[in-house]
Amino acid sequence: MSDPPGRPGSANEPPTFSISQARESLDDEMHHRMKRYLISMSIRTVCFVLAVVLHGWMRWTMALAAIVLPYIAVVMANAGPSKNVRTASRYSPTVRAIEGGPVHRIGSDPRD
Repeated sequence: MSDPPGRPGSANEPPTFSISQARESLDDEMHHRMKRYLISMSIRTVCFVLAVVLHGWMRWTMALAAIVLPYIAVVMANAGPSKNVRTASRYSPTVRAIEGGPVHRIGSDPRD
């Protein structure tokens, strides 16, 4: 049984063009990476302040977080573009057929 026309994947369907699988622009990518880095460094600053204010094991935990977070932030910022799979919006152009009258073949009798 053949697929009905217009159904994705059918043999008689015109090609479908994806309009959403384009890569993110370099400016947008850089913006997101800088934003992640800024958030990480903000968390580091809070950890550092808490390491000064708190006492006991919490002080050392916050100090350790303040020391380790820059490394994690740099690795996250340099990780490059995310590999998120986006669902594609598909654009299928409408196909219009030209309708015509009866077909006359060359060499045939038009009275048939």
